[in-house]
Amino acid sequence: MNDDDALLPLALDADLRAAIDDALAPQPVAAEVAARIKRRLLDRIAVDAGLQVAVPAQAGTWRPFVPGVEIKVLHKSGETLSYLLRMAPGSELPNHRHPHDEECVVVEGVVEMGGLTLGPGGYLMERAGTLHAPLRTAAGAIIFLRGATPRAEHLV
Repeated sequence: MNDDDALLPLALDADLRAAIDDALAPQPVAAEVAARIKRRLLDRIAVDAGLQVAVPAQAGTWRPFVPGVEIKVLHKSGETLSYLLRMAPGSELPNHRHPHDEECVVVEGVVEMGGLTLGPGGYLMERAGTLHAPLRTAAGAIIFLRGATPRAEHLV
């Protein structure tokens, strides 16, 4: 046998080929095992993608916004901002307009706007162009907002 002979494919008889094919055939997996494998794989892909934005509660910087109110920016994408506002007891956000739709969720405390009162988990969405009544809190609050980057020219 020379070196060229080592490169030739081996001829297997039909019985041996069938035995190898049977050994390589996929075996059925129980549904719960398949679901667990799928969940672990998708979890690993999600973590490896690195496309998540996470801001732990203790991270970030609170900055003065208006008297008695601080802002902590969580994420900015173009003109859209996701942020928290921490309102001291007795503080308020003055009237302002919304150049884009804005969503608000009360995280802690209670806020009032006009005749509306919202506590933790309360949700409010203001449409673009809306004139927002003053948002007040008697005992303090933290709210999450997603909308246009707040600017002084939006205040009325």
